[in-house]
Amino acid sequence: MRLSDNWFTALSENEEGDMITIYGREDLEEFIASGKFKERVEVTWKYSPDTKGLPSNADAELMESVEAVLRKAMEKDKLAILSSVYTGGGERIWVFYARTARVFGERLNEALKDFELLPLSLYVEKDPDWEEYKDMYEMKEWSAD
Repeated sequence: MRLSDNWFTALSENEEGDMITIYGREDLEEFIASGKFKERVEVTWKYSPDTKGLPSNADAELMESVEAVLRKAMEKDKLAILSSVYTGGGERIWVFYARTARVFGERLNEALKDFELLPLSLYVEKDPDWEEYKDMYEMKEWSAD
């Protein structure tokens, strides 16, 4: 399975009406079909939003650094695949599909050990059919209109 770095951008709204930017990854069909990535891990960072619901420049830069470190740590041996990133309404959510959430958590702690304490929370759910990803991917079709 070869992991591409092809992404699309779409816009949506959360329940409060805040604009949410979605970055979704393309070309994940083989990973879905493999049946090896059964757990969805959502890493959420809550931040103080600006008037448009976005993070400050400083927060955004730190988030980009954290994302790069997490992607490298999780995807180097395909323990987990980053499938989408949601930003807006005072939070950024990275959605990974993992082989095992337990090892994901261990690796997350190791990968982020050089950062100051970050305002991250984790949510884990069994999602062997990648339902969240498929729902998110439909946003691509809407954004193309």
